[in-house]
Amino acid sequence: MSFRGLSLPRLEDARLLGGRGQYVDDIDLSNLAWMQVVRSPYAHAAIEGIDTTAAREVSGVTGVYTAADLAGLGPLPCTVPVASLAPMVVPPRFALAAERVRHVGDPVAFVVAETRAAARDAAEAVLVDYQPLPAVVDGPAALMQGAPQIWETAPNNLSYRFQKGDQGGVQAAIASAAHVVELELVNNRIVISALEPRGAIARHDANGFHLLFSGAGVHALQSQLADSVFRVPTATMHVACPDVGGGFGVKNALYPEWVMLLWAARALGRPVKWMSERAEDFVTTAQGRDNVMRARLALDAEGSFLALDVATVANLGAYLSSGGPGSSTNAPANAIGSGYVIPAIFMDVQGVFTNTVPIDAYRGAGKPEVNYMIERLIDAAARQFGFDAIELRRRNLVREFPYRKALGTVIDCGRFADNLDDAIVAADHVGFPARKALSKRNGKLRGIGVTCFMETARGAPNEGAELRFEDDGAVSLLVGTQSNGMGHETAYAQIAADLLGLPIAAFRYVQADTAKVRAGNGHGGARSMHMGGAALCKAVDTMLEKGRIVAARLLQASVRHVVFSAGRFSVQGEPDRAISLLSLARAARDPANVPEGVTAGLDTYVWNLLDLITFPNGCHIAEVEIDPETGAMTLERYTAVDDFGALINPMLTIGQVHGGVAQGIGQAVLEHTVYDVGTGQMLSGSFMDYAIPRAEDLPDLDVTLSGVPTNANPLGVKGSGQAGAMASPQAIITAVLDALAPLGVTHIDMPATPERIWRAIRSAART
Repeated sequence: MSFRGLSLPRLEDARLLGGRGQYVDDIDLSNLAWMQVVRSPYAHAAIEGIDTTAAREVSGVTGVYTAADLAGLGPLPCTVPVASLAPMVVPPRFALAAERVRHVGDPVAFVVAETRAAARDAAEAVLVDYQPLPAVVDGPAALMQGAPQIWETAPNNLSYRFQKGDQGGVQAAIASAAHVVELELVNNRIVISALEPRGAIARHDANGFHLLFSGAGVHALQSQLADSVFRVPTATMHVACPDVGGGFGVKNALYPEWVMLLWAARALGRPVKWMSERAEDFVTTAQGRDNVMRARLALDAEGSFLALDVATVANLGAYLSSGGPGSSTNAPANAIGSGYVIPAIFMDVQGVFTNTVPIDAYRGAGKPEVNYMIERLIDAAARQFGFDAIELRRRNLVREFPYRKALGTVIDCGRFADNLDDAIVAADHVGFPARKALSKRNGKLRGIGVTCFMETARGAPNEGAELRFEDDGAVSLLVGTQSNGMGHETAYAQIAADLLGLPIAAFRYVQADTAKVRAGNGHGGARSMHMGGAALCKAVDTMLEKGRIVAARLLQASVRHVVFSAGRFSVQGEPDRAISLLSLARAARDPANVPEGVTAGLDTYVWNLLDLITFPNGCHIAEVEIDPETGAMTLERYTAVDDFGALINPMLTIGQVHGGVAQGIGQAVLEHTVYDVGTGQMLSGSFMDYAIPRAEDLPDLDVTLSGVPTNANPLGVKGSGQAGAMASPQAIITAVLDALAPLGVTHIDMPATPERIWRAIRSAART
């Protein structure tokens, strides 16, 4: 069934660009109250007392609440258990801190008032008596003897130690290898700067709780809130999202504010709203990446890879966020080694608590880190041992499929070497020496980074989909995944239109509402077209099978002679003896028109069991120019050749690549979350101090899509949403190091800011 779809403009764009989108901040309910959260200004402190007297006297205040008021609620769950050597330590995380705060922004109380202004004023009047405690913000430092202990139940601040692979085989291969290259790499912490900060509205009525929020994964949050926190029947917890202005993974998590809002709505008997301000978002929304890797790659004399050994310290922040532990363990374990043949791999991960904002899944969730790591190792090996970096990659890329990786993941298909060859041509690699010479004449340094990537796309296994034939003639598509701007409203309609032979305008997409969509695993892991698309295909097949039975009755024909094509059922060999799908759907509502034992109606729901992974892959090439006097770097050219299998909408896919590449560029050269080592204060707490890419930071992005369809799903698609973010960091940094190589610079960590580049140049000159 795999196909290459059409590059149609997004159906949702007319609504969104015309100002008709509806986000949380656009929604105003009758009798609405506002919530403001009182947050810790300390990274680590004991709470000696909280005085709410003055806050309660502020005009318009309806309530001021502390942890004691919420004592009957359960903790926020961590939903990703890790196979730890010793039992994984999961400290309780409640909506409000009671005895101790553990990061700047930790909530200690909240105020509800008639207006947002009154809530702010009252929150400022809450007096908290803090006893400051020593703080630690760096992962490796938190493991050191004498480091401040964040949780009594987690000695040495260790939550888990995860190991996977053949440690003995790896050590033996390294011991006998002709070459071993070793690097220590920092994957810098990222603030997730979605266009829309978090926000939500909660209400409570006779039917139970209702939460409308800016986020994703409504069914997961429904079960977490109902089962773990409020301990009520799942059916009484309604969770939904309106339009969402970006999520990138971290908005899938359960946050303390959702608990506060729901509790307050029930306690006060009225809807309560909260909108995060940008500065608040910096210290409350989960952050991404933040780990330190010490990695070794062993090679034989000809350059064939023998073994990979990786030890990681993963900074988890002060608490375990919903899916945080998976980003350093289960997720990278599938992708480690990328698309290269490496016979033996061993990974050792220590998950560590610090006095920082918790970490959760961010675009790629652990896979960008290991892709960055292997590409940096390959480039270092080429420099140290005299190999050509491109040939070293070509020699070791997987060419025969299926290929079982050392940790057990089976790659079913890909065009790894072909991507490399095509990208080199597309980037005009042969013309690079001339461009480099021109830069040199202008007093500049020029470098090129040729790197590969491999994604493991699936996310949560299994997905649901429903077809519903509406009274107005539309066909509703209810799918358990969710768009935060990815174009699902268009892509799913394209799939359905292709399968059913109806115009794309005939379909209505429904998502992100537990009262409308029966079940679903949301987005994450680039899973939507793979999982949701496969479920939709199964729903269509199931519906058409039933439709043939009903059509056979109405057309007075044998079921085996009824065929479906171009939106109509007909009798084989008699094209005029036919009925359209929509007419059949209307007729099928009448039990008299369906055979005995067949349920009336063509509405169809399926829960599709599918746990196969897909393997998006590609080659990205960056070309940079550096001013050696200032360290200023410009990204001159960027080329990508990617394999995402079959394509539903190539234009939307390229847009996904552009967005991911931009975020990866941000991590590589601009974005850096900085905490003060002594106090734990965030020093990069606003856009005055935290830089994200602007248009002027990005060149034209040349993206070519050359897909090999996969058999892992009926559409032949592979996920594209995360690929750019896991490909561009290594391309940029490799290009920077290539430019600086003549000056003796061999290492630089992200972000490669002008200051860091300048310091690296000066340091190399002194040695």
